[in-house]
Amino acid sequence: MNKLPYLAEKMSLFQKHCQAQSVARAVLEQLCHEILPGDSERSIVSKAICLSEANGVTETWYHDCPALVLLGSRSCLSISGRDYEPSSEKVGDNNLVTIDLSPVWRGAWGDYARSFFIESGRCSFRPESSEFLEGYKLQAMLHSEMMAFVEPSTTFDALYQFGNNLITESEYLNLDFQKNLGHSIENALADRHFVEADNHHRLEDVNFFTFEPHIRHINGRWGFKHENIYYFDDDGKLEILLGRKF
Repeated sequence: MNKLPYLAEKMSLFQKHCQAQSVARAVLEQLCHEILPGDSERSIVSKAICLSEANGVTETWYHDCPALVLLGSRSCLSISGRDYEPSSEKVGDNNLVTIDLSPVWRGAWGDYARSFFIESGRCSFRPESSEFLEGYKLQAMLHSEMMAFVEPSTTFDALYQFGNNLITESEYLNLDFQKNLGHSIENALADRHFVEADNHHRLEDVNFFTFEPHIRHINGRWGFKHENIYYFDDDGKLEILLGRKF
């Protein structure tokens, strides 16, 4: 059997997912310089859509919700894209803003979320104040520990149990409205496998999966989120799509 057509198709799909994710990353990096104290969820959504279109992306796979933006009092809110309506609450001088993008590039999905930290009116990916820094560092730890833990035969359930145990031990809460920690990257919403309890499919059964804990300290007011797409290379090593963790 000639495997060349299959390998070429696989590489083409991989490159399309890379491009979708590359656009999402570029949009968020640009937004980091454009979020101002006078902005709101509504205006940030508009900016994200304009920047996505400028980078060649006009489609989303997530319930016609190309940018899900939550800030301030809503940073701990977990909501489906089908129900999302951006608010008019202002960013102000000190805040946390989470932006989750779900672009489609030539039929291939991207999925990229980051929390931005507004301190003294300045927006950045890495905070300086203690109230933000602890949550930021915990997200880094969760992703690092996840990468050390999983292997191709790890089940979605095992990853769910592992991640939630780390969150609980750190005195944080999993805020996701379905309590999952991620999902597979597919071609249709209904085909997704979730990082959730009792899902005994193996991670190697899918081409890509996300890890995206949405967390809050048990006594805190901010909801932190950080999302990457992961995959196993031909040697079974877990890699980050585009190779950037934090």
